[in-house]
Amino acid sequence: MIQNLDPKEVFDIFNEITQVPRPSKHEEQIGKWLVQFAEKHGLQYVTDKAGNVIMRCPATKGYESHPGVILQAHMDMVCEKNNDVEHDFMTQGIDTYVDGDLIKARGTTLGGDDGIGMSMALAALTSDTLQHPALETLFTVDEETGLTGAFCLENGLLQGKRLINLDSEDDGQIFIGCAGGIDTLAKLYYTPEAAPEGKWFAAHVKVGGLMGGHSGDDINKGRANANKVLVRFLFNISKKTDLRISTISGGNLRNAIAREAEAVIAVPFDSKEQLRIDFNNYIAEAESEYKEVEKDMCLTLESTGMPESFLPKIISERLLLSLYACPHGVYAMSKDMPGLVETSTNLASVKMKEGYIEINTSQRSSVESQKHNLKNMVECALRLSGAEVTHGDGYPGWKPNVKSELLDVTHQAYVELTGTEPEVKAIHAGLECGLFLEKYPWLDMVSIGPQMSGVHSPSEQLSISSTKKTWQWLCLTLEKL
Repeated sequence: MIQNLDPKEVFDIFNEITQVPRPSKHEEQIGKWLVQFAEKHGLQYVTDKAGNVIMRCPATKGYESHPGVILQAHMDMVCEKNNDVEHDFMTQGIDTYVDGDLIKARGTTLGGDDGIGMSMALAALTSDTLQHPALETLFTVDEETGLTGAFCLENGLLQGKRLINLDSEDDGQIFIGCAGGIDTLAKLYYTPEAAPEGKWFAAHVKVGGLMGGHSGDDINKGRANANKVLVRFLFNISKKTDLRISTISGGNLRNAIAREAEAVIAVPFDSKEQLRIDFNNYIAEAESEYKEVEKDMCLTLESTGMPESFLPKIISERLLLSLYACPHGVYAMSKDMPGLVETSTNLASVKMKEGYIEINTSQRSSVESQKHNLKNMVECALRLSGAEVTHGDGYPGWKPNVKSELLDVTHQAYVELTGTEPEVKAIHAGLECGLFLEKYPWLDMVSIGPQMSGVHSPSEQLSISSTKKTWQWLCLTLEKL
């Protein structure tokens, strides 16, 4: 549990939020909790058709004539867990614990993204000491899997002219721009076949222990994608012997780098020993390539009972060809902002459904034309397997405004608080700000947040000291506004 941490007003709220189930597209319980919070504290509130919740409180004395400020965060959390952990995200809260300066969760995502942003916004609304202009808080639904709340936000609901997004994860950084994104879905249909005749050796191949992480913020950190690691091995084996695939799966969410993948395969019995030799060689190869990044990578191959059904041989071949050819990772770096990823793609998940294999990918870019270029590249690779390919609606990026008044004030507050300069950056991850600008084009916006790492994975952790500093930074910024 999270107890007796400073700032108490923020962490007490965060502790409550971690105990409210809030998977993406299932924000009913956290939405109800927010309404109860507003009623308990006598705050004005409104909910819209999408399920977004807006709260308001008046300016403190002396700030009545100052333009209002919107504090924004999203309600939902990425629900990822380790395979050996039993946890129902629809009914159970998060099992949190404190480890030195870090808040972590046991075997699941923590939900600091963006529970801590919600907590700071609510703490600002209810503070007895904070001096501020009129405040609004906007809590949106389904940011992680569709930006539904931002897409469906109605015109005329927001009153403020300046918006501070609290969904960033890097200490001492002010974000003023983000990438746009689009998802691609492929469905490869098949009719299962009976096990091949003759003597065969069946095996369960598994890739695990990978770091995973955010498909935007972590895509340039050299982390392995479990789907790509698995498919590379299977493809190499298929070139040497008659490989049959019974089941294959890997990854989970479109915005998370796949941490685990597995397949049940079969090869002719006389290829059994060569399969094991090649697998051991592949382990050494993979560990050598990723030794500086994936310290806990674990590849296993174990014999298993002969499955009753398999993919047709032609489907297996086309699937491996497409998945091996499908790009993953950084495609281009920004020419305007050194060190910023411009364009990337994530081979997010491969899932066996009844009668078809579902493949999910997500593309991101701060250049709209390159986003669609990479989307088409992914489509081509997947269509070569015979799969049906569709794309989501996508979302726009947020173009940086280096002349922002809100940026100036936020920058000044950080320097005054810490005596050091903050970094002003754009982020490769998607933020809701681009969608807000479509409906409220006058908004002046920045994004800040405390230090988090491992988001979208069970290794997610939140810095306590950074949260305190970010809270003080937010308070000082509001006072200066």
